[in-house]
Amino acid sequence: MKVCEELCIGTLVSTIKFNFMKIAVIGTGYVGLVTGISLAILGHKVICVGRNKDKIQKINKGIAPFHEPGLDNLMRKVLSKKIFRATDNFKEALFDTEIIIIAVGTPTVKNKIDLSAIKKVSRQIGEELKRNEKYQIVVIKSTVVPTTTEKVVKTIIEKYSGKKAGDFGLCMSPEFLREGNAVSDATNPDRIVIGQYDERSGKQLAKVYSKVLCPKIFTNLATAEMTKYAANALLATLISYSNEIARICEGVHGVDVVDVWKGVHLDSRLSPKIDNKIITPGIVSYILSGCGYGGSCFPKDTKALAAYAKEIGVKAELINSVININRTQPAQMVFLLKQALGDLKNKKIAVLGLTFKPNTDDLRESPSILVVKLLLKEGVVVVCHDPIASFNRTELKNMDIAFTKTAKEALKSADGVLIMTAWDEYKKLTPAIFEKQMRNPVVIDGRRIYNKSSFLNSGIAYKGIGYSG
Repeated sequence: MKVCEELCIGTLVSTIKFNFMKIAVIGTGYVGLVTGISLAILGHKVICVGRNKDKIQKINKGIAPFHEPGLDNLMRKVLSKKIFRATDNFKEALFDTEIIIIAVGTPTVKNKIDLSAIKKVSRQIGEELKRNEKYQIVVIKSTVVPTTTEKVVKTIIEKYSGKKAGDFGLCMSPEFLREGNAVSDATNPDRIVIGQYDERSGKQLAKVYSKVLCPKIFTNLATAEMTKYAANALLATLISYSNEIARICEGVHGVDVVDVWKGVHLDSRLSPKIDNKIITPGIVSYILSGCGYGGSCFPKDTKALAAYAKEIGVKAELINSVININRTQPAQMVFLLKQALGDLKNKKIAVLGLTFKPNTDDLRESPSILVVKLLLKEGVVVVCHDPIASFNRTELKNMDIAFTKTAKEALKSADGVLIMTAWDEYKKLTPAIFEKQMRNPVVIDGRRIYNKSSFLNSGIAYKGIGYSG
């Protein structure tokens, strides 16, 4: 098996003649739908395959099954051009396609990656390839631990297709989508990683992106798989490091981690100066303290990476520390609340923000959910608000909590408030609003979105991650 190890700038490969391709994307979740729409925007004819008929109908009507800024508009655009649609017919979707992208979920179960969906889809693809003599390329877009594409996907497809890799193409091309920024990330990627089984596979997949002007990295399958984990683990590590520094600051009177990071961020290696103007790269936003990371990627991917490292005999001490810090970080919110209020039993506490970050409706692994559970254990009367999150989600079932339509309603007569998500509408809440709505206002700022001086000068008890007063 010959593998090409090279870095090609997008402008170089853009000279490849662009041909519209027929592409099937298996998965109508976050990665599958965003990927499918972004490929249709490039001009390809794309079919997304899913199992949920209601979701399929919504997608075909131009209604995204989850909140992502800008996604509905793009979806309606490609639907109107008849270059994108969704179906639950697996055979129809794969028939006569040139590229088959696997974008199904890979959750963690008991801290290990669950490949059941990957295995099922690989078998179905193998059965369809057996009926088709056309050369088709199977691309893994799902996040999988190193060697999965080679040892699991390839093996299953070969078994059920009766073909050998080479008769069909095989690539692993990880996604780098940020929830809340996924449309921009998918349509304007900063790099495309193509892990290839052989050069024919890689070159054919590269044609899909021939109009995209960004660096394209060609490597082997396992390296592509590892690149995704390394990227997510790095960002998660920066967050947990920031939160450990915050805990130290909380133990030192008068020290505020926000001021600490102002001094750190101005290091020219983090924020270079160009033409006397300071440039602040996006990665600096991960060196900020808060109540922990959540969502569909960082929690599951760090756990899966740690478990994989253990399987191959590597002690991933740093990654395990990152996981442990994040697991316990939400409890710091309750700790700061107790510092201010003492016994929490029967106290009314408002929780503002349930999603793990703004501009998404995702509650998966959200620090807010753990905080609510901790408050309920303390006998607290919990009132929640979130601008977007649906309150009938499974993450919130069987919780004795109340919900309000507005943030002000949640604050009414509350003894304390925890700011859990940095939604723009929460940033507009002034000290006067907290004073008017709450009993004796105690504000615990988990995202450090407020100017503490304005609160303290108003006589409000204010604490936040990295600042205990």
